[in-house]
Amino acid sequence: MSDLRELYQEVILDHSKRPRNFGRLSAATHRADGDNPLCGDKIHLELELDGDRVKDVRFEGQGCAISTASASLMTEALKGRTLGEARALFHQMHETCTGQPDAETAGLEPVDLGKLAVFEGVRQYPLRVKCATLAWHTLRNALEGQASASTE
Repeated sequence: MSDLRELYQEVILDHSKRPRNFGRLSAATHRADGDNPLCGDKIHLELELDGDRVKDVRFEGQGCAISTASASLMTEALKGRTLGEARALFHQMHETCTGQPDAETAGLEPVDLGKLAVFEGVRQYPLRVKCATLAWHTLRNALEGQASASTE
């Protein structure tokens, strides 16, 4: 196993065992629930926006290691970003996990995923793509004022 692959596995395991930004957000301005009925992953996401910026973001829920790690890493990546940057990150993450170009980002500069790049390998496991993207679809729906998201 390559050193990079081992590092990726360590990052996912660390965030699944000790998720960051887990819990409720008392000053939430946006929220949504996400559900992956195929495997039972569930997430409740809350964001606090300050103007056009993500001031804080938290999540609760239950899910597999991939789903929990994705939500945890997503919350870390979102803090301080503008709504435009958050949406661009959503599209880049979706493209990374699925391996399919996103029509909304065609021709745009790719966003640096940083630690989120660990999810690139899930595209080899189609059922796991939904686990990795559940938090992201929930984020998109929260930003659009939709109360729920599903991977189905």
